[in-house]
Amino acid sequence: MTRFDAATEDERLKLFADAAAAHRARSGDVMTVDVDPDSDDTEGGEVPPWIQLAGTELIMDCTDEELERLKELLSEFPEFRIDELVSPEEAEGTNAVVTARSDANRVAGFIERAFCEVYELDEEYRAWVTAI
Repeated sequence: MTRFDAATEDERLKLFADAAAAHRARSGDVMTVDVDPDSDDTEGGEVPPWIQLAGTELIMDCTDEELERLKELLSEFPEFRIDELVSPEEAEGTNAVVTARSDANRVAGFIERAFCEVYELDEEYRAWVTAI
């Protein structure tokens, strides 16, 4: 891979698919997609939204409202399912682990839609792949 960020839907989908394929080909520990802080309009705190891929698991932190939107989104991805929800007492929100047994393009589509629908980011948000 030679590029690590994208700011349009088509560019992000290609970036996420390429990163997921590279992550799987390299048997990497984790692939991380971060939202550029300048693109974060979620007002969710100091850390912008992020999604990690670890093998066949997608990991993401959600507020209660975001978790409900995640569950709605998953209804359109029958091959994806929530495997674990962890809500530490010292943290606000829930860490969701979603099994994603699908190809890199489908994973990329889910990540894109999660940023837009779960985290409600503007359609021109910039995302960075910061780990593969």
